[in-house]
Amino acid sequence: MASVAEKSLLSPPDIGEHRPRFRSQRTTRFTESVIREMTRLAAQHNAVNLAQGFPDFGSPEVLRKAACDAINADINQYAITWGSKSLRNAIAAKYKKTYNLEFDPEREITVCCGATEGMMASLMAVTNPGDEVVIFEPYYENYGPDTLLAGADRKFVKMRPPDWRFDREELRRAFSPRTKAIILCSPNNPTGRVFDRGELEYIAQLCQEFDCLAITDEIYEHILYDGTEHIPIMSLPGMRNRTILINSMSKTYAVTGWRIGWVLAAPDLSDSIRKIHDFLTVGSSAPLQEASAVALALPEEYYTNLARDYRERRDAMLKVLEETGFRSFAPRGAYYVLCDISGFGYADDMAFCRHLVEDVGIAAVPGSSFFEDPKDGSQLVRFCFCKKYETLREAQERLRKI
Repeated sequence: MASVAEKSLLSPPDIGEHRPRFRSQRTTRFTESVIREMTRLAAQHNAVNLAQGFPDFGSPEVLRKAACDAINADINQYAITWGSKSLRNAIAAKYKKTYNLEFDPEREITVCCGATEGMMASLMAVTNPGDEVVIFEPYYENYGPDTLLAGADRKFVKMRPPDWRFDREELRRAFSPRTKAIILCSPNNPTGRVFDRGELEYIAQLCQEFDCLAITDEIYEHILYDGTEHIPIMSLPGMRNRTILINSMSKTYAVTGWRIGWVLAAPDLSDSIRKIHDFLTVGSSAPLQEASAVALALPEEYYTNLARDYRERRDAMLKVLEETGFRSFAPRGAYYVLCDISGFGYADDMAFCRHLVEDVGIAAVPGSSFFEDPKDGSQLVRFCFCKKYETLREAQERLRKI
């Protein structure tokens, strides 16, 4: 028979609702990730996972070989906290070649554990309690908790279907003397919106007028359709030193599990970001940083083929959705499709997604997770199409059950 001490180890005390003193107040204002929850449900119900945005096809062989070579070369200890020199140099070379933006690898580039940490470290580095952060919605679900954890207040500005544009006067009203930053994701998750030069110039004008920063999430920069162009707002006049640019390896190179990202910012901003990064994670994977440096030197043909392949997948996905009764909003970038489900007659997006995963065998993301007020997304769902064609065909067969 187990002793009292053994029982307490085998069955640790519950820390549920009846023990609130063990919960910090900051964790009570948001839930766990809905996207990651849908991935768990997909596995539980053997569903096709069109919820979480990870490719189910292989990453480029040259990257995998470079990672193995780095491990076998015993590059397995801590890299420099803000990133290996080889990767920071490769990042600098890539931005010079692609956008004619010059960065000092020693003072302006910080390698993080993915864009997720890059965003968190950036917000913690530049905001104080009471500062305001402007966020376009629908928004990638991390931005809400990130700003709350950083202690900032949030101001939301709507992007409206079908083309997901924003109203300029509404955006101006969101800015105030308390505004510290605006978060800009382009190409956008979840809408696929790619902000054009005129929109970016207007946002840049507001940032300069109200003396605030643009924090940009640019991880889908090379996944573009229909002749759209990705323009870093940092490249516009007056924005070089008031932009924090965040990117990562995950989407462009199909290595979402590597968790290699970077933050580009002026030296004073980078100094603050590096302090937060150091004490959050110390540093990202040393051998995978070496492999990432190899990836960033790939020829332009790689990016041309990437955009072409994703355009074909997008078109296939849109065809599937049209055939099965969805009203979808065609994305101009990234690899997601938002759909209006009001025609299916379900009470809300949660009920619809529950039916999809349990009865149809498809996992999607409820649209409410992309809005501050869940009612605003209650008739929307998001599908991702970064999948093999056989996966998309299987999804088509299952969706016909609706």
